Amino acid sequence: MSGKAIGISMNYGFPGTYARTPDDIVTSRQLKEGSAAVPYGCALMTNDDNTYSAVDANFTAEKFGGIALRTVKQAVAYDDQNETAYHALDLVSAINRGGVVVKCNNGTPKAGSPVYVRIKENASIQGGVVGGFEAAEDGANTIKLTNVQWTNGYIDANGVAEVTILTRLNA
Repeated sequence: MSGKAIGISMNYGFPGTYARTPDDIVTSRQLKEGSAAVPYGCALMTNDDNTYSAVDANFTAEKFGGIALRTVKQAVAYDDQNETAYHALDLVSAINRGGVVVKCNNGTPKAGSPVYVRIKENASIQGGVVGGFEAAEDGANTIKLTNVQWTNGYIDANGVAEVTILTRLNA
């Protein structure tokens, strides 16, 4: 996603960026050894050993640990500077309560409406990313988060919108 600001309206920014700071709670845990990489702005799953891991088919709303925050981190590849992610054994900064911008991969957000996390791929949903956020339910392929809602109905040209985590579950 490019960092352009010329257009009809301003972009929300980059996934994983704080949206509103007064009510944020952030915690850090290690990304479990063997976990897939977790891009900024994606959901995190908590584990019994006090670590986070990437969302997979075993994810439930009760295992939601927060959203991976964008931090100052060195890119691991020269030609892919915008796709930075947390990797296994990294210390992950996760927002557990407050506002954060994420990419909405499916559906159109509405203020106060449910937020879903994709846990399984579905070939008919082109933008669907496991661990990504969606505004539309996709049966057994998504999980509805009980403590997260879309902040407003705005979505920018890059598919970025704001969510609010209302309460801490596994922080």
